[in-house]
Amino acid sequence: MIEKLLQENIQEFIRQHANDDEQKLLLRQQTIFDVPASAIAWQIAGRRKAKIKIPLYYNTVNIVYPPGVNLEQSSSEQTAAFKASVLSEQSSATSSLIDLTGGFGIDSYFFSKKFDRVTYVEPNSELLDHAKHNHAELGSKNIRHLNSTAEEFLESLTEAVDCFYIDPSRRSSSNTKVFKLSDCEPNVITLLPGIFKRANYLMIKAAPLLDVQQALRELIFVKHVWVVSVSNEVKELLLLCKKDYKEQATITAVNLESSQPPFTFQLADEQKTQALFSNPLAYLYEPNGSILKAGAFKSVAEKFALSKLHANTHLYTSDALINDFPGRIFKTEALLKADAKAVASYFPDRKVNVITRNYPLSPDELKKKLKLQDGGEQYLIACSGEKQKFLIAAGRLK
Repeated sequence: MIEKLLQENIQEFIRQHANDDEQKLLLRQQTIFDVPASAIAWQIAGRRKAKIKIPLYYNTVNIVYPPGVNLEQSSSEQTAAFKASVLSEQSSATSSLIDLTGGFGIDSYFFSKKFDRVTYVEPNSELLDHAKHNHAELGSKNIRHLNSTAEEFLESLTEAVDCFYIDPSRRSSSNTKVFKLSDCEPNVITLLPGIFKRANYLMIKAAPLLDVQQALRELIFVKHVWVVSVSNEVKELLLLCKKDYKEQATITAVNLESSQPPFTFQLADEQKTQALFSNPLAYLYEPNGSILKAGAFKSVAEKFALSKLHANTHLYTSDALINDFPGRIFKTEALLKADAKAVASYFPDRKVNVITRNYPLSPDELKKKLKLQDGGEQYLIACSGEKQKFLIAAGRLK
């Protein structure tokens, strides 16, 4: 099929119809130049997704794409480059890496830029063919492709390697979403003994919905955890395990495509830190998504000398402006009463950006109650304090 998709008339058709609705295309035609329309439709859809998710692939000629679910589950270009960089920095050697769940091959490609030899392991032969072809088009010469399950490959492996990488599927055999590592396929928990017989390092990519503390309970030898956001949307949870590592894991929250520095802490420090509380002061702060996902609720307050509004309201406040805070910063303009007339007197055009945090109403419910519409430059932040609830008129500084 790859050879047929690479025909110049097919490639030209894919380029010309890049913005077409592929579902309508399937309704109109069964074949296009003797190639099944379904195969061309998923090329159009895959190329469209790649334009944003993996621009390197989009900008390289003759790249072929797998069905949508495989591309959906693959890493983005930014996250793949990040994990290759930190894994090569953390490991004691970079001669060999084995990707036990090769998939579409994005991670394997970026690992090949940091490691001398990469072995890509994938049980789906069609997906392997796509990845192998694309790696060749991208100029990679140090990736070996093997059609095997992770379990079968580990059983047959006799040589020592520097690092393993695994990205278990978050779908069960019945195609339902799962998040615990022990429920994923392959089950990385059962593979750990075999992995650490052959290597000192393992990096695991987990679902962004997986609880960090749950992951630490399931795993052994965890040295470092990265909670990775792209433009403040949490995308990946990365766990680096080092054989026989006994110390406490370090957790780093990273927001890629931003100028914010990483935020690093340990759970023991978070647990012993005492938060200070205050009503809203001159400035309000909301940490980026990766910090909140990492659970650094008190650590971030301590580092930047901030007070919290409430134990379960992850908004922070101060009288002095903290410009380098890793998240959104607002200037408090007024505290308003929670009735439509009081709010209308402050926002006469009734247009405002509404945010609710630890508040009984959702943004839409609050807008309906106060007769507000989205828009404008100002913000209305509804939240709970230690002793009362607040409606805060604010302007965003960052």
